[in-house]
Amino acid sequence: MKSRRGPDVQQTSAPPPEEGGPGSADGSGVDHPFLALERELSVFLRRARASSGEMAREVHPELEPAAYGLLVRLVDAGQQRATDLAAYFGVGKATMSRQLRALCDLGLVTRAPDPADGRASLVELTDEGRERFTRVRDARRAQYMRKLAAWDLAEIAELARLLHQMNESAES
Repeated sequence: MKSRRGPDVQQTSAPPPEEGGPGSADGSGVDHPFLALERELSVFLRRARASSGEMAREVHPELEPAAYGLLVRLVDAGQQRATDLAAYFGVGKATMSRQLRALCDLGLVTRAPDPADGRASLVELTDEGRERFTRVRDARRAQYMRKLAAWDLAEIAELARLLHQMNESAES
């Protein structure tokens, strides 16, 4: 692990209290860095849910907020089996099936037989679904750019890297 003192100095002692090391608890057994993380994530997630609801309605007025994430995944990863989508999001097959049926009914996704297994189908965005999603995603990116205009690009990249690392940890 690299120290904040420089790239060539190995950290040989525990991190300071503000980084979660010894002394970070106040004797009550409470680890303050993790409480701070929980607090900030709670605020962030509440705002993200509200934003996803707004964005879902912009894609289609009848789109459920939770289904917006499915569109993100299909754009990022391409065709997917419903079972793979359910596993990725940690939801049951019935929940995924209901959400995909709603997206199909709205004309945003389509199902095609999986050439590797005729019993399964692959889900992908329709041209209309991709166009609607891209328009909304581009608008969101512009919002991020405005809100984070004072940030250094390296800080934004570091935040993205840390969030990715946290998401990867949650999967395992």
